[in-house]
Amino acid sequence: MIRTYALLAWAWTRAAAQYRVSFALMTAGAFVIGGLDIAVIWIIFANTGSLAGFGLTEVMFLYGASELAFALADLLFGNVDRISQQIRAGTLDVMLIRPASPWVQMATDRFTPHRIGRAVQAGTVLGIGLARLDIPLARAWMVPVMVVSGIVIFAALFTLGGALQFLLTDATEVASAFTYGGAMLNQYPLSVYDARIVRGLTFVLPLAFVNWQPGLYVLGRPDPLGLPSWTGLLSPAAALALAAVAALAWRAGIRRYRSTGS
Repeated sequence: MIRTYALLAWAWTRAAAQYRVSFALMTAGAFVIGGLDIAVIWIIFANTGSLAGFGLTEVMFLYGASELAFALADLLFGNVDRISQQIRAGTLDVMLIRPASPWVQMATDRFTPHRIGRAVQAGTVLGIGLARLDIPLARAWMVPVMVVSGIVIFAALFTLGGALQFLLTDATEVASAFTYGGAMLNQYPLSVYDARIVRGLTFVLPLAFVNWQPGLYVLGRPDPLGLPSWTGLLSPAAALALAAVAALAWRAGIRRYRSTGS
């Protein structure tokens, strides 16, 4: 499956590279658009010394970790939640008869490598945040783990959004509310939100395990909900659990699908 993904993604990348100026401009545009989020954070801290008890460097760390995970998940798997276009056009039928996973085909359909610009921007912010934080090595190992777990969590959300569209063909906006909306929620410390929202993002939709819970562990911060410090170590478990649910939902959607007959 990995080899199939790589071959399909490379084919779309080569196609995009034929238009070099357009590719360069779109990559730069993704970098700049991502920078607008940073500008908002700078504006906030130009008027306050802390945000929900977190300083600028800590917020940059939390933002960078979440945004990097989302940007990579969007780059690699974001097309999955656009499956409604294939369903309406009847082109999903073609994917189902090919000797390759429909999920892999959807993930790589019209693969757009220019989105790497957003990931570069997020990685830069994360690197700056880490460089300015005094994080002991005993906890620093959690940083790559939280990014990988975040990628899995967002990929699972994209998959769940795609699975929902087998039931509700025009549910793209609903799916985006959980993927892109979830990414926006995680740009700031979750303690700025109502405690009920934080509980929902921890125990129902585990977006808190993208950067909040593991971030608290890395920063050595207590959890506002009173959860133990080792809760942040559960990010991989939360990611795998959500991925399992997403896989079951995707398979159920594929089994439910009925050809357009066209």
